[in-house]
Amino acid sequence: MKVLVTGAAGFIGFHVSRRLLEQGHTVVGLDNLNDYYAVSLKNDRLKGLVSYSAFKFEKADLADREAIACLFAQEGFDRVVNLAAQAGVRYSLENPHAYVDSNLVGFVNILEGCRQNKIEHLVYASSSSVYGANETMPFSEQDNIDHPVSLYAATKKANELMAHTYSHLYGLPTTGLRFFTVYGPWGRPDMSPILFANAISQSKPLKVFNYGKHRRDFTYIDDIVNGVLLSLARIPTGNAAWSGLDPDPASSRAPWKVYNIGNSQPVELLHYIELIEQALGRTAEKKLLPLQPGDVEHTYADVTALKRDTGYQPAVSIEDGVRRFIAWYRDYYQ
Repeated sequence: MKVLVTGAAGFIGFHVSRRLLEQGHTVVGLDNLNDYYAVSLKNDRLKGLVSYSAFKFEKADLADREAIACLFAQEGFDRVVNLAAQAGVRYSLENPHAYVDSNLVGFVNILEGCRQNKIEHLVYASSSSVYGANETMPFSEQDNIDHPVSLYAATKKANELMAHTYSHLYGLPTTGLRFFTVYGPWGRPDMSPILFANAISQSKPLKVFNYGKHRRDFTYIDDIVNGVLLSLARIPTGNAAWSGLDPDPASSRAPWKVYNIGNSQPVELLHYIELIEQALGRTAEKKLLPLQPGDVEHTYADVTALKRDTGYQPAVSIEDGVRRFIAWYRDYYQ
């Protein structure tokens, strides 16, 4: 296949692109290389992709309607994996317009590109953040997601609704994946694993929000990539049994699906820090702080549907995943 991967210089986009290339597909990777975090890390990820002859990089912004339309028209993609977005919950409190431009305007441009060019299947990144104020554990695709607690979460819910509209009106097959706390090599430096590793390595006080009582469904990047590719291969066809009298929130008569993708084994934040301490051989000085605005207290993925429909099976334990992550961290940063 010829696949467009947006956000190809990002954490998940890099890994997905590399796996597609290893499987023999042609990949066009799109990224705007913005400076939300160090561009040097994004460029280093790209170095690992441009060595493949079947990879082509395009620098463009999702919000640039003309550039996206031209890219779709020129390249003739079979399928699209949209992983580009303005990420981060706390940053959405500071710069809301960045989320509107990338996650809303940019996503419409992707949907239009797919519609106009008869794309076989669009797989796109949603987020566990959509569960917002929901307290039912584990989080199920059947749960209500009408109460987001950050603008980032609201834009991800909007993406699911926008995708459904295009699936309903134009028959565009779309699959949304609600990612749960992805970590591993080449991870974003604004996320907790690298923030923790940096603070511990540099003997600096470690900010631990919610007094470390967060529980997060940490999911290793290799498991996430497996789930993305399994989902890409399974094109939704619509649920013939769907009824508007008793609607299934995760499917539709249209070719539209949403899935949780996580490890389904939540870990308390303090234990996660302990594993990083063990891998680094150092002890953290912890500064315990209250819950931050926009943060969800606990995440826990019910991945029954993804397992049933695609064969997805997370395989990397938290202990093994942290060891692999820290081995990469030592090599890359130190």
